[in-house]
Amino acid sequence: MKISRLAIAFSIGLALLTPVHVLAAKVSANAPNTTVGMAANEGKVLSTLDAPGYTYMELANTEKRFWIAAPTTRVKVGDRIRFEQSMVMKDFNSKTLNRTFDQIIFVNSATVLK
Repeated sequence: MKISRLAIAFSIGLALLTPVHVLAAKVSANAPNTTVGMAANEGKVLSTLDAPGYTYMELANTEKRFWIAAPTTRVKVGDRIRFEQSMVMKDFNSKTLNRTFDQIIFVNSATVLK
């Protein structure tokens, strides 16, 4: 009986010491994908805008339509893109494009999927 109480106490202590993002990753890895055929960090290119140093892409996946800004990337409408999210900005004004985006995701990289 003492061993099982010790094991329970150890398990609780270990769970409390495990970072939350590690636990969340384990849960999401075991959860079914909520998108059909596309992850949340993927999308089909609907439109593009080029600016010095950046390619702005309007993407759509099964969850939503959204804009990302990536380092200059060769893409075309219809391409499927996977990206690494970096920072979300709301009401972002691009002086170069003379446009304000309600929300845009600045990404470290964007890759065209085959």
